[in-house]
Amino acid sequence: MAQGDRDLDCAIIYEVYDNGNAQERFEYELEQHLEAKRSHIIIEPSRLGDETARWITVGNSLHKTSVITGFVSLLALPAATRWKPANYIGYPMGAVSVICAALYDVSWQFDPCCKYQVEYDAANLSRLPLHKLTSSTPVVLVRKDDKYRKAFHNLFAGIALMYLAYRFYNWCGQ
Repeated sequence: MAQGDRDLDCAIIYEVYDNGNAQERFEYELEQHLEAKRSHIIIEPSRLGDETARWITVGNSLHKTSVITGFVSLLALPAATRWKPANYIGYPMGAVSVICAALYDVSWQFDPCCKYQVEYDAANLSRLPLHKLTSSTPVVLVRKDDKYRKAFHNLFAGIALMYLAYRFYNWCGQ
């Protein structure tokens, strides 16, 4: 690893098929780099890169769905007290927010891959040692702090859950 690579804390998973277990070796290398909390991980094997990018995209989609539906449900709450059709928006959106947040927390919270995002910014990519690769389409992961992001979607989902529980309690009490 060159001096510039150490400065960036950049790890590269090269696409080298030297035995029949190459895919397993690529996955093992990725796990090692994720556990080592490298700031940048360049994945040259296209299959592993695509799978990893899809996994991150699914996690991002669950997070965004949780936040957006939680926000919509919270916007619909004041209207629900005066306009009953707003319940048809607020309750399902609140439930979707809670379900997506729970699914994200159960499936992604302890996965080291959830701390990474796929890098698409050309300016950031130009600082990486992509010239060392044989592939023209590597997947580049960059480590991001996600504690505020998780807190944000858990806040919306938690408020939606409390409201849904309150309304359910009132409905059962009548």
